[in-house]
Amino acid sequence: MHQRPLMPSARSLRIGGLTPMTTVDYPGELSAVVFCQGCPWRCRYCHNAHLIPARSRTLISWSVVSSFVETRVGLLDALVFSGGEPTLQSALPAVMEAAKSAGFKIGLHTAGPYPKRLQRLLPLVDWVGLDIKALPADYKEITGVPGSGERAWESLGLLLDAGIALQVRTTVLPGWRQDGHVRPLADKLAAAGVEDHVLQRCRTDSMLDPSLVTTGDTPASRREDVSMAQGD
Repeated sequence: MHQRPLMPSARSLRIGGLTPMTTVDYPGELSAVVFCQGCPWRCRYCHNAHLIPARSRTLISWSVVSSFVETRVGLLDALVFSGGEPTLQSALPAVMEAAKSAGFKIGLHTAGPYPKRLQRLLPLVDWVGLDIKALPADYKEITGVPGSGERAWESLGLLLDAGIALQVRTTVLPGWRQDGHVRPLADKLAAAGVEDHVLQRCRTDSMLDPSLVTTGDTPASRREDVSMAQGD
């Protein structure tokens, strides 16, 4: 990926993991996934808790990832940046530019905690998987951070206005009920213009908060179409 000189800032990207090939992290595209280290939220059902700290003793350098990705030019369609929270890192735009210049489509998994940073990435991304965790007022129960819901929904508005290919995902908190939590959220997202919304079951084997207990109120499958929540 050396079609253009690599900006020095790109080398500072903190990477906590790499999936060499996947068919599920960017719908319809064969991709590799770069897991960025660090997240500002502490979601109770997080199953990637090792990616929450900003630093780790097992970081992978961008040069190593870049060398690997170079061998996949023409074989992979896309490079997806996940986390953690990718938009936490100021090096992300430079890395995306390098990947895009090599001919890869750019995917982004984000929870939307930094709307202004996300806005600067919009010219670079081709598809976004956005986590909308709840209605704005319910966010603190999940993330532990006041104001997190407002920021996530602001990010949603930016993506909808930009017309970027978008999938909104919601992990259903154990104990949530269809009528009290899932349906109102699905209705609000539909009213906002979201056309692709999926529900995901918590992975209870590795949650950040082990006190959460799954109940019969969570969807029966790991990922279901939002039509289930809307009663269609």
